[in-house]
Amino acid sequence: MRLFGTDGLRGRAGEFPLDPESLSRIGLELGRRVLAAGRPPVVLGGDTRESTRAMIGQLAAGLSQSGCGVASAGVMTTPGIAELVLACGAGAGVSVSASHNPYEDNGVKIFGPDGRKWPDSEEQSLEDLLLASRDTLRDAPPSGGASTEPAPDPKLTTLYLDRLAAYMPADLSGLAIVVDAGNGAAFDLAPRALVRAGARVMPMSVEPDGRNINHGCGALHPEEMARRTRQSGAAMGVALDGDADRSIFGDETGRILDGDDVLWIVAREWKARGRLAAGGVVGTVMSNFGLEAALAHEGIAFHRAAVGDRNVARLMEEKGATIGGETSGHILLSLSPAGDGILTCLTIGRILSEKGGRLSELATLEKVPQSLRNVRAARRVPLEQVPAIQEAARRAEKALAGRGRVYLRYSGTEPLLRILVEGIDERDVLALAEELEAVAKRELPH
Repeated sequence: MRLFGTDGLRGRAGEFPLDPESLSRIGLELGRRVLAAGRPPVVLGGDTRESTRAMIGQLAAGLSQSGCGVASAGVMTTPGIAELVLACGAGAGVSVSASHNPYEDNGVKIFGPDGRKWPDSEEQSLEDLLLASRDTLRDAPPSGGASTEPAPDPKLTTLYLDRLAAYMPADLSGLAIVVDAGNGAAFDLAPRALVRAGARVMPMSVEPDGRNINHGCGALHPEEMARRTRQSGAAMGVALDGDADRSIFGDETGRILDGDDVLWIVAREWKARGRLAAGGVVGTVMSNFGLEAALAHEGIAFHRAAVGDRNVARLMEEKGATIGGETSGHILLSLSPAGDGILTCLTIGRILSEKGGRLSELATLEKVPQSLRNVRAARRVPLEQVPAIQEAARRAEKALAGRGRVYLRYSGTEPLLRILVEGIDERDVLALAEELEAVAKRELPH
């Protein structure tokens, strides 16, 4: 697909396919499909970017033209939209967010009536329609209502918080938690959910202004969260990304814990309590080899999916796994249809509260040295068509001599080539990653 990546539509707000005409057409087509299935309404919500409110309005205009009802959640996390689809018995849900991207970008993530991301076939058919509209229907956008955001229903926020509490009825009484909401969709929801569970919350990055989402804060920049956790004496800290499907943690010493650490903590605890299914744990091709080795030592099966939460979810279903996730902090638990950073935080908080002790004592995963480099690429040139990159990758693999691995892939959400090098010796890993990065910068259009 040309428009849909690993996580829906994403790009510069206001430009195709996120221009007003395209968004109205998406709403119109989605409304028609939902009505044909007899499953209205469609749940709408999004993050705190300055473009989000107008984009929700443009989607709502198309839905209105189709005759389909709308349930507006206002500022809502992406996993919150998935939960509300189930809670409302809706035919679909749309989250307007570009997740961890800068504020200039935005995106559209569509959920089906099962609360899961739309299947590839549905995305492909909508993509075909959008491309045809751009190429042949340049006259006027569909009319059918003002492009203003529908008034949010505050009951939907309460409904989402109720579902979180039902999934993870944690008693976090007295547990001090630093919460970095990344100035995103969870700026109010995350503190409320944790306070409701009894935690003492120390919030940060909870003053969104439309442009500061993910800016020097949140899951992409967890250093300040980790520092405050250590300095405040908090039991733990968490940093969420713009739509709160990612969560990165900090222990009481200020050490940053990623998604691999979370999978290790939860898998061991759930196994001890008999909650871990025989399917074990699903990670991705980017997961640290140390996680795979540590789980094997515990007798826990580990499977690698392609990057992207929908790929993790598919493999979880195929293998019968109850836990899956990505190193980036996108964790999926069988409790919920979508990876939910707030739910992950409640899960870690509950484990810590019930076991006592310190988070550092639970985060015992030993990782092998790993270096991830991102190289801008204006076009996703197939790597097999770039001999210099292929040769550099072969040299790196030969140098690692079976004691590590090299993995290259294009991001599904950003114009980047991701280069991962993993091995036993950190100096070798860094040197090989630098060489691959230099070759990619020279060879790829940017």
